[in-house]
Amino acid sequence: MARRTLSTSIGPMYLCSEDGCLTEVGFGPGPEAPAAPDPLLDQVEAELREYLAGQRREFSPFPLRLSGTAFQQSVWLALLGLPYGATCTYGELAAAIGRPRACRAVGAALGRNPISILLPCHRVLGAGGALTGFGGGLEVKRALLALEHKNTEREHS
Repeated sequence: MARRTLSTSIGPMYLCSEDGCLTEVGFGPGPEAPAAPDPLLDQVEAELREYLAGQRREFSPFPLRLSGTAFQQSVWLALLGLPYGATCTYGELAAAIGRPRACRAVGAALGRNPISILLPCHRVLGAGGALTGFGGGLEVKRALLALEHKNTEREHS
């Protein structure tokens, strides 16, 4: 397992990989593991920094290793269909995976999203557009949505 801690504009983050696959992108100092050189983490870090600087809208298709149930994985992978600057509700995401009555289960799956930002759960809102839970905290969610909104607005002006 390779691990890296980053200092970013939205606070500390960590990246983990194993056997050439990205396993975690999270907030805070992250799990204990020795830091090790890793070309995959170099690329993920570079792209995250570009994203946070407003210079990147899409991430490369990194190899992922997602540890979760089939349902959780379907929710996490559905996030890849949410374009930069767009949002949806838990209900809309549930409908998109063919489980329109599973709003709460979708919310629970998003709460366990192991690859924050790259699998953009920050783009999912509560009913009526309410800002609801996020692993990095609501201030970070607000900041990520504002970053994307600002860059999308700039494109349309």
